[in-house]
Amino acid sequence: MANVRISTALSEDARKIAGEALQGALADLVDLSLVAKQAHWNVVGRSFRSVHLQLDEVVDSARLFSDQVAERAAAIGINPDGRASTVAKTSGVPEIALGWLPDTEVVGAFVASYTAVVQRMRQRIDATADADPVTQDIFIGITAELEKQAWMFQAEHAG
Repeated sequence: MANVRISTALSEDARKIAGEALQGALADLVDLSLVAKQAHWNVVGRSFRSVHLQLDEVVDSARLFSDQVAERAAAIGINPDGRASTVAKTSGVPEIALGWLPDTEVVGAFVASYTAVVQRMRQRIDATADADPVTQDIFIGITAELEKQAWMFQAEHAG
């Protein structure tokens, strides 16, 4: 099976550009879900419950988005790589501290995480504009939702 080739209407150059963008997005989204689950297990503080529940929403959406991205990669003949070692080497999501995490620190960490992921997604939107508008459209939809979640995270915990 190693010599299987999935065909696509994209040129080889367009497929390469889209594939690299999709792989980068996959690493960021898988890592976002892992970091959110780590924070979910360790958050403490006055806003524990709301932050704890909100982190589950982050995990759910990041997992959904990573599946969309991975399936788009496969559809254009790119093997998605969500292995832990690949994610660890290529993700742009900031690390979260180990141990109990005060709710206010978690909020700050997730504002930073969303900022990093959204900036990288916007770069991917630009990179895929000419190469593959279908992939670009996926990135636009995901980025809009990530920006909405970032806003809600900030607004709910502003003070």
